[in-house]
Amino acid sequence: MSVLTSPSGKVEVVHCRRTESQDFYCIKNLIRKFTQKLFGKLNIIYLLEKANLAITLCNEKEEIMAQATFLDYPNWNVAKQDNWVSVFQELDSEIPCTPLNTLFMHLFVAVNEYSVDCCKEIIRTVFKAVPELHFIFLIVPSYISLGSTLITVFDLVGNITSLTYDEDFAVHVCHRHNHYPQLHIRKARVEDHDDLMPIFMHHNTILKATYGDYFLAELIEAQDEENHAVVCEVEAVAVGFMSVCSRVNMQLLHECFDLGPFHGLCTPHPDDVLEPPQELSVPGSQDAELRSSSQDSQKIIEEPQEPVSPETRESENNQGKTAEEAAIEKLSSIVQRGNTSEMEDLENLHQVSTEDATHHCVSNMRSASVSLPEEIKYFRPVYMGASSAFCIQLFCIDEKHEARSLDFMNFVFGLFPDKNFCIISLPHLTPEFVLIQNFVKIVPFNNCTLEQDLYVFHRAGLLKTINIRLANLSDTPGIENLVSTLMLNKRILEDLKHYNEARRDPDGTPLQAFVADVAEQIVGIAVIRNEMDIEYIRSHYNIEDFIYFSHHQREEHGHLYHFALNPIFRHYTKFFLKEILRLGYKSCLYYPVYPESRESKFQSSYAHSLTSALHYLVPVRPRRQIVYPLEKLGINAPSKAVSKAPLSYALNHTNRKLTLEPKITVNARIVVVGASNVGLSFLETLVFCSHLKFNNLTLISTNGLPGKKLLGTEQRKFLACDHCFNDKDHALMSLCSWVNVVVGRMTAIDRAAKHVVVSQEEIVLYDHLILCTGQQYQVPCPTGADISQLLTNREIPNSSKQRYTGKVPCNHFTLNDEEDCVKALAWIRNNSIITQGNVIVYGDTIDTYTTVEVLLNLGMKGSSIYLVQPPPISTITCINNYLVEGAVEDALRAAGVTIYQEALLAQWNDGQNPDPIHSASFTTPTKPFKLPCSLFFSFCEKNVDYETFKAINDACLVYDGRLVIDMNFHTNDVAIRAAGSLTKFSNRYYSNEWSHSSFSSKEIGFQLAAAMLNLFDPTLEPVTEPPVDLDRLIPMYKGAKIQGGILPGSYHYLHIAKPAIPTPLKVQMSQPDFGSEIVTGNVKDGTYFRIHINKYKMVETITCLSKEPFPTSNYIRLFGQHEQVLNNLCARYDDQLITDLYSYFTEPWCMALFHDRFIDLRKELRQILTSKEEEELPSMEQLARQIEDDEINLNEKPRKYLRRVFQETIYKTLVEKSILDYLHYNHYHLPMYAWPDII
Repeated sequence: MSVLTSPSGKVEVVHCRRTESQDFYCIKNLIRKFTQKLFGKLNIIYLLEKANLAITLCNEKEEIMAQATFLDYPNWNVAKQDNWVSVFQELDSEIPCTPLNTLFMHLFVAVNEYSVDCCKEIIRTVFKAVPELHFIFLIVPSYISLGSTLITVFDLVGNITSLTYDEDFAVHVCHRHNHYPQLHIRKARVEDHDDLMPIFMHHNTILKATYGDYFLAELIEAQDEENHAVVCEVEAVAVGFMSVCSRVNMQLLHECFDLGPFHGLCTPHPDDVLEPPQELSVPGSQDAELRSSSQDSQKIIEEPQEPVSPETRESENNQGKTAEEAAIEKLSSIVQRGNTSEMEDLENLHQVSTEDATHHCVSNMRSASVSLPEEIKYFRPVYMGASSAFCIQLFCIDEKHEARSLDFMNFVFGLFPDKNFCIISLPHLTPEFVLIQNFVKIVPFNNCTLEQDLYVFHRAGLLKTINIRLANLSDTPGIENLVSTLMLNKRILEDLKHYNEARRDPDGTPLQAFVADVAEQIVGIAVIRNEMDIEYIRSHYNIEDFIYFSHHQREEHGHLYHFALNPIFRHYTKFFLKEILRLGYKSCLYYPVYPESRESKFQSSYAHSLTSALHYLVPVRPRRQIVYPLEKLGINAPSKAVSKAPLSYALNHTNRKLTLEPKITVNARIVVVGASNVGLSFLETLVFCSHLKFNNLTLISTNGLPGKKLLGTEQRKFLACDHCFNDKDHALMSLCSWVNVVVGRMTAIDRAAKHVVVSQEEIVLYDHLILCTGQQYQVPCPTGADISQLLTNREIPNSSKQRYTGKVPCNHFTLNDEEDCVKALAWIRNNSIITQGNVIVYGDTIDTYTTVEVLLNLGMKGSSIYLVQPPPISTITCINNYLVEGAVEDALRAAGVTIYQEALLAQWNDGQNPDPIHSASFTTPTKPFKLPCSLFFSFCEKNVDYETFKAINDACLVYDGRLVIDMNFHTNDVAIRAAGSLTKFSNRYYSNEWSHSSFSSKEIGFQLAAAMLNLFDPTLEPVTEPPVDLDRLIPMYKGAKIQGGILPGSYHYLHIAKPAIPTPLKVQMSQPDFGSEIVTGNVKDGTYFRIHINKYKMVETITCLSKEPFPTSNYIRLFGQHEQVLNNLCARYDDQLITDLYSYFTEPWCMALFHDRFIDLRKELRQILTSKEEEELPSMEQLARQIEDDEINLNEKPRKYLRRVFQETIYKTLVEKSILDYLHYNHYHLPMYAWPDII
């Protein structure tokens, strides 16, 4: 916040923010004729779209006071955007402008009364936001003066000609030192104590309470050769403090962190052990192979050419070399042997390789705690050289000057001329401040239990001479050294060769290669090509969340293929990307993350190099696609570029607007237990928060992330589907790029130590623990009844609550996820079950039906399949539709499947050893029976896994049949939240009928993430506590509950319903407020389609049973729509115009209903009708309320009156315009609609 005072004495409190697209109209109103003379006639939206930085100044009422736009190349076309540096250096060689330290002002507007102060405030904000920036240039026609505002901050440099106009242009410059200067750094003195203590006390009082009032003075006095204290000062007042020490516990760091890419922070030594002994390699393990490659690379990456002794370095410094010269020399020794961000690239390994088949592996893209069994030991290098690092012990700086924190580093490196690295360790929950944004965060080892994160900064990172340019042939040897240890080095070098030879790919696509060089040495490489598939990207991904697509030319979209940068220059990654855009004349870059490559090899044609730039890109949400009836649409179908289905990938993106946009880093350790749909939805929501960067997301799951194997249709059919996620969704999200995956079971929770025990041995630390394990099918516990005594169910004690504790037979399967289905299918095929075996399917859930259908589909005879249903525990069946159930039972009988009802499992193998199961005995209400068995599937009632229950119970979390939570997902531990079918609401809500099981799992996960984002996202409004009388109400969610699968008889089944307490269908239909139902077709023919319309004329339930596949995702979009939106569905049905709903919903008119942005159109239309568009008339919503409240006396029916008012006022025009704009903007998805321009 700043205070501006006008010449007349008026005061405004203002603040700066990034310019948003909706500021356009206010900016346009501030443009004067003089503004156009200075900057030319500008397309404001286009300018904002291409700007690197746009700042808006607002007052307390959010009224725009001023706005300025900055780009990284000159306006008025005085120089080419990729070649302006030489032009400006010729103009004034004393101004050392470079692309790193220079921006150009392309627009400035302000309220006249405050224009001077607004200009100074914006300029100061820009210098503060971009620490590397030193010069802002302003170019205007030479015959025009700057005016009274801009002349206060800009100085004339000289004149320059334009490439386009026949006139000269004046170049003016604004220097950093006049507005937000670099800080003066010096050794601390005791007298600085009084200046610094208020700053310390503002942030933390613990040091004073622990060490006394004068701890700082004592620390300053205690300086020696190993300990130094420095301050930064402004106008002779100390405003910041840093204490550094050369004593570093290297042994502890080597035990806890992977420091290989930095040679262990030590000087090279002949006795260093950098390669693993041969016997430590794990044959057949891809992880071991990659790890070995990692160690080989570590020997090369950071190893200096020759060891340099401290004495040598000291003598060099004494000869008067500057810090920059020393850094260049040390950089030379580091880079010559080949450098690359191997550390980050190895972290990113699983972007192109999904989890391998070995169950010990941990899918890990970034910093992670890796969980491995004891017998798998990975080699760790041993460093014998002296420490080459010093540490920051204490750091504090006034918030006004925090942006200049890096100014300390030049000075402190000068205090330790023999040290190459500066390190700092911070608690995990410390918010990321400006200083460590320039450091590299180190990956901890799996056994690291330190409560600290480690950050490293290399001396060479101080160099400001980094230069990004197009590659040339002479760069090839340097690039080969740079990428020699990368797994995709062949692909990089091949693309570099294509660029050098033809500037094109073999298929003719333009190709560009860029290098980053420092001191004439290659430290980075990037390869891009023109994005030739931009229509597909636009139609399948929400890139318009980040850009206005129409303002970007086709050739301005680039595809990032390869990116590698030395980790000591990682803080220049965004600058590298910005320069790629400028030099390549691009405005957008796209980077796809593919699932496992088609050839399962890293050198495949689909593989991209592993990029360390992924953190600086934003993940783009995939768009839900319409399933088009292409034959029916004919020539009105979308183009093949839109409707094609290539290999799915997760898309990441950056553009010019994002190059100077910071992300908020969240280092909190968020651990999710269970890869349920709730957990995946939670992680998806966090990952796609584009302005947040979560560094420590961990998923603990028995089988890792789902979707890692491309299952065939037969395997997928084993279990019913809730249509939350499928394999394609997992590929489009690529959670493995952002989430550390620990494969194992949670066996204990230590709330005091805040860690989870995995598989009884490994520890995963957490700050926030999310329990989403759900419920699973359990092994049934036989009652033990002896059927030879002809017992019935009544005579047997109820054993439903007993847990089976014996050995699980090898031919007994409980199917809970895709991994279980794969194992079951493999067992069936390996043991000739299809032709010779007898299979018992035990249970009464929908999964029993889908499993029987799979067995029949595999070729088993129906007579070899026994469907045994236990006594029902509820009057509600799993399908809850007697017509559908009747058709399924008829299909089972027709296939020869034997059905037993109300049967309890008594014994396996007549009570003998149950492994393997040869027979199973059951009791019924009448007489018992015995069945031969080669394979036993159990689908009894789901329950919480015993190990999960034990971990929860032993941790003293409140458990009452299920884990108890409140309305905000909290358990009785504030650091532990839970969601999904694992949970129930506390009894104080008096709503035991409702639980998370009643709602959509995907929506539950989203709401859980939304509740947690308030802890991390400062852009969100603070959450207000609900009133006392409302905090006892459970939240109600509106998303549809979906169930589907393929049932016996090859019936494709889908049921979509609103969340509700389960009630038999007959009871629902008998209610007076039931509404109506629309049914076409019949179940026997497989043409059944039922829609339930509630009393408000909204679609509440959809049930489909068809012999043919149908577009499920389309039908899901029908839920919650008003029947009139469905082309007056009820009226047409009553008039017998609809005989087949399947055909009805393939007609071209309804394609817009299935479009992903149709909901946005509905919101926009509602906003029009609720807003007051004409002063003399109320809004349409107000009119309807007045009629409802009898405030208007009507001579006609209310509906007719409202329709007449709508048609006679501006509302009809606005609604029509909105609909036409929607159709026009989305014409690539909806070409079947006509609009006035094409008729």
